[in-house]
Amino acid sequence: MDLHFGDSKPTDEERAAVDALLGPPESSWEGADRTDADLRWARGGRAARDRRDLLLPGLHAVNDRIGWISEGALGYLCRRLTVPPAEAYGVATFYAMFSVEPRPATVLHVCTDLACTAAGAAGLCAGVEKGAGPGVHVERSPCLGLCERAPAALAIRAGDPVRTAVAAPATVTAALLAATAPDSAPEEDPPALAVPQAGQEGLTLLRRVGVVDPASLDDYRANGGYTALRHAFALGPAGVIREVTDSGLVGRGGAAFPTGRKWQATASRPEQPHHLVCNADESEPGTFKDRVLMEGDPYSLVEAMTIAAYAIGAHRGHLYLRGEYPRALARMEHAVAQARARGFLGADVLGQGFAFDIEIRRGAGAYICGEETALFNSIEGYRGEPRSKPPFPVEQGLFGRPTVENNVETLVNVLPILTMGAPAYAAIGTERSTGPKLFCVSGSVDRPGVYELPFGATLGELLQLAGVRENLRAVLLGGAAGGFVRPDELGIPLTFEGTREAGTTLGSGVVMAFDDSVPLPELLLRIARFFRDESCGQCVPCRVGTVRQEEALHRIVARTGADAAGDVALLREVGRAMRDASICGLGQTAWNAVESAIDRLGAYR
Repeated sequence: MDLHFGDSKPTDEERAAVDALLGPPESSWEGADRTDADLRWARGGRAARDRRDLLLPGLHAVNDRIGWISEGALGYLCRRLTVPPAEAYGVATFYAMFSVEPRPATVLHVCTDLACTAAGAAGLCAGVEKGAGPGVHVERSPCLGLCERAPAALAIRAGDPVRTAVAAPATVTAALLAATAPDSAPEEDPPALAVPQAGQEGLTLLRRVGVVDPASLDDYRANGGYTALRHAFALGPAGVIREVTDSGLVGRGGAAFPTGRKWQATASRPEQPHHLVCNADESEPGTFKDRVLMEGDPYSLVEAMTIAAYAIGAHRGHLYLRGEYPRALARMEHAVAQARARGFLGADVLGQGFAFDIEIRRGAGAYICGEETALFNSIEGYRGEPRSKPPFPVEQGLFGRPTVENNVETLVNVLPILTMGAPAYAAIGTERSTGPKLFCVSGSVDRPGVYELPFGATLGELLQLAGVRENLRAVLLGGAAGGFVRPDELGIPLTFEGTREAGTTLGSGVVMAFDDSVPLPELLLRIARFFRDESCGQCVPCRVGTVRQEEALHRIVARTGADAAGDVALLREVGRAMRDASICGLGQTAWNAVESAIDRLGAYR
């Protein structure tokens, strides 16, 4: 491959950021000073190209240190990794948190998504943009995963080290303080405040949040931690998979695929090595349960990933963590380091002869990377675009090897399965939706947060717990990719089969309530804009369809009655095309919420 680099040179600070990650260059082929030996042979080649997966961490290193990625910095990183600059540019421009244009070192992300829109994000943005000085770049952002404290803002100040601060619920003053003096901003609320049930009896997945010190491995162990892993070693890999299968556990990210079947399919593949990937890139608007688990009970995820890896025969796990979650990142980095130091990760876990370790990778602002194969491409150093299936990840996943991908909530469910046994776990919930489920409740409620209920509870029971307000207009189930239901449909059982029979979806467990003070057309336009922005552009039905959907909604808002009928018909046609022909779930579900608003709520009539 003939690689052509530009003439731009990295600054000393940019070079230092890359070298801190990759180590100093060994030859001029990688950017070091030229020597006579370099004229005779090139060091790197295939070995360097095998480090392509370090491209995303390298981009983070530069962006964290400088605040943006210059041509010289990108070229230097490409030399170090033997990556074509055009490809690296395509990766750098794929993610919303990176910039290849000069900008101030401080970026203030102000959420404008559904929960924050309902809580006054428009006024917050206007005030912040007016008050921010030239040293602060204000970015209107999709959901930051702080919906229980809407409206929200996240400030990131580049440097060594990078500094972050959260303002939620945010005022103009609090957001500007977070941006101008992140070290002086008030400390973020503890995770337990996001769990209204914290400390109550009968909780399973949330029982340690607000009870244990999330930084203390000893506290975790004193409250039942690592009991499940010891059970796993006693059962053996096949026994663990049998328990997970018998429990009826299905994926909690929305697809509801049987977890035991996925694990068994991967474990039985002869190709080596096997990989485990934990998808902690929850970017669905309204979703924040995985953040609360990682911030409030991080060791449970470390233990659950270790069990999953043991069952499928993987010796390395990747935790792909959302870039907008700085506190979750810090908590998980600390938990992994402590587990490694105490023998719960490493070459001989608990003296059982099983080797396993976890590598944390940060996302950089791309909703599409929640799709499993797009996530694999992102880890490998490519644009986060979905792959065609088959082959499926259990056959050819990360780095082309058999891979299990589960989200945080799914994995954490494995712990009670092993401690209480599959029959007792399966007795929770319903016959087809077993176990406890986490629900993210936000919007027009008095007590927003993460709630744990057994499958089978009704939507009305959940909203009553959260203190739903009067004059309820609609409830959005499943986030932007879900659907609206009416106030007279609160008897819908919160199960996968129950919501399906009701013509809607449970998705990842998002429940957003909106009263009649929230303008529905504005919400639908925000959903359409979200999908237009987040489409990766790989397939035509999604790339074009999401744009046409937003255009039609803009025209409809300007008209009513019969004048809007033609655009409503166009929306249905575009929606069917996206649902039938898009390559992945983003395009296939981009029309769901709008369709449900038209059919169930009578929007645009």
